[in-house]
Amino acid sequence: MPDSPDVTKYLRLHGRVQGVYFRESMCRKAAELGITGWVRNRRDGTVEATVQGTPEAVEKMLAWARLGPPSAQVTRMESSEGSGAYGEFMRRESV
Repeated sequence: MPDSPDVTKYLRLHGRVQGVYFRESMCRKAAELGITGWVRNRRDGTVEATVQGTPEAVEKMLAWARLGPPSAQVTRMESSEGSGAYGEFMRRESV
């Protein structure tokens, strides 16, 4: 276990976030930042994710998620406390 406590955030992203490689890009960014958790598309057109890591890494991930990959257009990001323990970052099946 890490010495500094990890933080966990649940995200819901609105806008043009599907069909723009958002999930794949988020997986790559998570690997770069050492973030664990998951990401998936929702049938309502949003993307949801849970991100877990050091406070600094999670803040960097949140800043990235507000913009997303180049073809995305994030119009709103909801963020709340998340839960769970994750050993990797994965793309989950759509719901």
